[in-house]
Amino acid sequence: MTIGFQKFNSNIMRKIDKIFIHCSATPEGRDIKMETIKSWHVKGRGWRNIGYHFVIELDGTLKVGRPMEQMGAGVKGHNANSIHVCYVGGIDKNKKAKDTRTEEQRETLNTIIGRLVEQYPDASVHGHNEFANKACPSFDVQKEFGTPKKSKPKKSKPTPKAEE
Repeated sequence: MTIGFQKFNSNIMRKIDKIFIHCSATPEGRDIKMETIKSWHVKGRGWRNIGYHFVIELDGTLKVGRPMEQMGAGVKGHNANSIHVCYVGGIDKNKKAKDTRTEEQRETLNTIIGRLVEQYPDASVHGHNEFANKACPSFDVQKEFGTPKKSKPKKSKPTPKAEE
């Protein structure tokens, strides 16, 4: 697991009002890397880059995807003012929605969402499924991160260092 500190770019010209959580819709335990998801988006969909700003791999490693200065591609009609975070997993072996987050992924997700909420205090946190007819991210985001309870980074845990 790679954890450390990264100063996020606070000079983003976009107004951020939503933070979206996604899953990769890959089977539990399948070790998909950020580079693979990027290939799906670039080669498979013809996009210029991965749609997500951050990807959390199975071991909890936080990877930088699309630069935060750029509009993401994660929720149709809601990309201009949002940041997108994806964890690897989200379905069981029968391709049914399942919260497959590892403990390391949970820790990293809690920390990165806390850091983003701290940096963008007017932003609300949502699951993809709140704006589209999808199961993604396969857990109840509002129960974990919703308003008025916004996640704050735990004082004892460092902010994840995003690998590029």
